[in-house]
Amino acid sequence: MEYKIKKIDYFVALFFVLIGIGFRLFPHLPNFNPITAIALFSGVYLTRRTALIIPMIALAVSDYFIGYYEFSLMASVYGSFILCALIGFWLKKHKKWYNIGGSAIACSVLFFLVTNFAVWAFTVWYPHTLAGLIQCFTMALPFFRNAMLGDVFYVGVFFGAYEMAKVGVKKFVLKEIPVPIK
Repeated sequence: MEYKIKKIDYFVALFFVLIGIGFRLFPHLPNFNPITAIALFSGVYLTRRTALIIPMIALAVSDYFIGYYEFSLMASVYGSFILCALIGFWLKKHKKWYNIGGSAIACSVLFFLVTNFAVWAFTVWYPHTLAGLIQCFTMALPFFRNAMLGDVFYVGVFFGAYEMAKVGVKKFVLKEIPVPIK
């Protein structure tokens, strides 16, 4: 049984990597992608090691095709998704619908704050003043809206589909097979 669970985890992980890569490469609204949901879901349902690796692989492969960018900005993006997987570790023990929704929003806010602070701190795009920081965050608000909508949407889809699949497996696959009476 343990072998089957590990095999299922492997296929779920591979599925998420492919989904993450595909949805970043195909046309979409800016920042409306499933990477946050993948990191959060992986933190809840997969092993710790796998949960931390999955979003990194999806990002690295898709960045290979999209194009790499300044290392300090990439580190903030990748680090934000690692933090989302860590939030998933907490969520694993506190899995209620309102915690799942709150975690999706928390991950969106975390990503927004970390990555835009990095843009302000590590580039010359905005003056390194309080006014420049405010301008940086203000200019990022349309991307934040899309990211939050995408995060809530994909978290709902992944967690909802998984829970529905669990019910289906219990009902149809794991039901006891009646033994004929002789």
